[in-house]
Amino acid sequence: MQINIIHEQEAQQFSAELEGGENAELAYATPSEKVIDFTHTYVPVAARGKGVAYKLIEEGLRYAREQELRVIATCPAVAKHISRHPHHQDLLQE
Repeated sequence: MQINIIHEQEAQQFSAELEGGENAELAYATPSEKVIDFTHTYVPVAARGKGVAYKLIEEGLRYAREQELRVIATCPAVAKHISRHPHHQDLLQE
């Protein structure tokens, strides 16, 4: 499945348009200038288990690293992803 992820800064989310016109998203907030809080991940039921959330989260974390942002993982899916991928743990806000 080809997944094209778009960063919608005004909406504060990373989104992916999926087959059938449905959208998946990784929403975030910016509680301070150098902090990004990933608050919510949503993938439609029909697209679950196909790596969509993984790609959204990886793109969000890539953006955080590129922008030198500290990460808060309020979203349980993001927190779980970071715990499973230790190379992202240095992004976490202490």
